[in-house]
Amino acid sequence: MTERIDVVVIGAGVVGLAAGRALARAGREVVVLEQRDAIGSETSSRNSEVIHAGIYYRPGGLRARLCVEGKKRLYAFCDDHGVTYSRCEKLIVALSEEEVARLDAIRRNAEANGVMDLELISAAGARALEPELACFAALRSPSTGIVDSHGLMLALEGEIENAGGNVVVESPVLGGEVTVEGILLYVGGQSEMTVLARTVINCAGLHADKVALSIKGVPAESIPTLRYAKGQYFTVSGKAPFSRLIYPMPSPDSQGVHYTRDLGGQAKLGPDINWGVALGDYSVDEGRRKTFWEGARRFWPDLAEERLQPGYAGLRPKLAGPGEEGDFRIEGPRFHGVKGLINLFGIESPGLTSCLAIGEEARRIAEESTD
Repeated sequence: MTERIDVVVIGAGVVGLAAGRALARAGREVVVLEQRDAIGSETSSRNSEVIHAGIYYRPGGLRARLCVEGKKRLYAFCDDHGVTYSRCEKLIVALSEEEVARLDAIRRNAEANGVMDLELISAAGARALEPELACFAALRSPSTGIVDSHGLMLALEGEIENAGGNVVVESPVLGGEVTVEGILLYVGGQSEMTVLARTVINCAGLHADKVALSIKGVPAESIPTLRYAKGQYFTVSGKAPFSRLIYPMPSPDSQGVHYTRDLGGQAKLGPDINWGVALGDYSVDEGRRKTFWEGARRFWPDLAEERLQPGYAGLRPKLAGPGEEGDFRIEGPRFHGVKGLINLFGIESPGLTSCLAIGEEARRIAEESTD
């Protein structure tokens, strides 16, 4: 027997939950399907939990627009729903005289994205804020913060359920096909079923390309091949000296090994970036300790190497290759020609910050595709 559902969202990470919330609040009947036994078990739970300001991304790109919009929505959502966060600020530091000029270029890029609150401060000004910091100059970002990502996802799940929707775990989408009546999905798990959906939003993250390929009738040429980049973190024992996040200069595919902390005060360094890794590889290479320590000592000279301990790792679904800047892809029928289907590809950082804006973008495309 085939069950008819208005909207199926594939994937209950933070982006899938935000998309489900947006559609459910718009009056649509929504079911979010998650292959794991809990929400947010992959990318959404293996990141820095940073609320990004929108500083580095290419002006005019989706990452830039949705990060800036998403940041505002996220702070407001956390206030309204009691989700814990800290607007702790960030310092982007120049670690040589040559890097000082790059700070102004970064500020101009941020302003092109609508981020107008960055402040260029001297080395003395940076040390006045963070006495143990070593740098030549810094950019101060007052709108950067950290958030309880699990609390955020629980709040999003609650909103879906309050609007009449459902989140169903242990329900992997095994395949499907495009029909004249809608998109047919074959769902596995303990209660196998076939679902006919009017709208399908593919928020499968690391698996989004494979999910799209498994649905017959979706043009193969519209589906990119995702590449996995692993980011490793080392935690730092003892009391952390910095209240703000400390970031070195970014590269096109990474924001560098930086200092962050969680809401409990646990300091950590990372992520690095490692290409060519296997899906599901969340190991942390203890041999990288010295590299992390040497990188961090450039701005934290008093850090002792023995304080670093292997922490955790996460995988990012990348669309671009090493040394290249990627962007989000959120594509509806205007792109691939399949009525009712919205594919989200390459939703890496700043996906957490952008989640509510991404959800609204998916809702808007869904409304267009059902007119």
